[in-house]
Amino acid sequence: MTAGSTTATATADPGPGPTSARPAVRRGRSRAAGSTLASNLVMAAIGIAFLVPLLWVVLASFDTEASLSVAWPDRWSLDNYAAIWNAETTFRPLGNSLILCGGATILTMVSAVLCAYPLSRYRFRAKRPLLLTIIFSTGLPITAIMIPVYSMFVQVNLIDSMGGAILFLGASALPYAIFLTKGFMDGVPLEIEESAWTEGAGVMRTLWSVVLPLMRSGLSVATIFTFVSMWGNFFVPFMLLLSPDKLPAAVTLYTFSSQYGQVAYGQLAAFSIFYSLPVVVLYLFLGRNLGQGFAAAGGVKG
Repeated sequence: MTAGSTTATATADPGPGPTSARPAVRRGRSRAAGSTLASNLVMAAIGIAFLVPLLWVVLASFDTEASLSVAWPDRWSLDNYAAIWNAETTFRPLGNSLILCGGATILTMVSAVLCAYPLSRYRFRAKRPLLLTIIFSTGLPITAIMIPVYSMFVQVNLIDSMGGAILFLGASALPYAIFLTKGFMDGVPLEIEESAWTEGAGVMRTLWSVVLPLMRSGLSVATIFTFVSMWGNFFVPFMLLLSPDKLPAAVTLYTFSSQYGQVAYGQLAAFSIFYSLPVVVLYLFLGRNLGQGFAAAGGVKG
């Protein structure tokens, strides 16, 4: 075989080139477009599933003949809001909820920061067992411990005490708050703290002036999660608080149901709008910190 015939054969068999690669690229693009369309449809269905209850709450609050179905009111009215616009139905329960959940949230977050700092910064023999205990406590259902807690509260005379309820709500939310706070605190470089220590700052001063400002977004996430979980808690205040003037809004919701099983859906929807306002305000107040990320990114040279 001569060199000329070899060259002719190589010329006749061009092999894979740009022309043969185009169908594969088109198939890849069509698959990506199909997966994107499917994910968008799934997200739209989930969004509609969440939107329907919100739409019912808004429409039913203006409908004096509201039912469980989502329907446009025949006559728009503010009678439902007028019926709940009093201290006994709305203002006192919401005030109790703010005192109960606000106090417990502050107690939980202060304790979580003080507990998460040594777990994040120091090494000691009991660190891993302690972390495993905290993780196990996050999955413990609150109903499993309410009977011994109720018995203990009776013995120490803390039943029907707002302070006792705040202490227990704060303690029950503490494990997960520690878990969240430690995760965010691990992202703060230790070199920044060491720079503060060389300037003469103590441990608490460094924690307050250096670490906490850098993990502001993480603290916002933990605070919102802690407050929301307490705000919707029905079982704990229902068990520990007995006086009607101390019950939070999560417990007084059942007053919209009569003893014959009839429910004032319009008033319930109007009350639900007022009930959700503190959570929305808290999210708007702290939500501006959520997009900041790590404030010291690039502050430590490698």
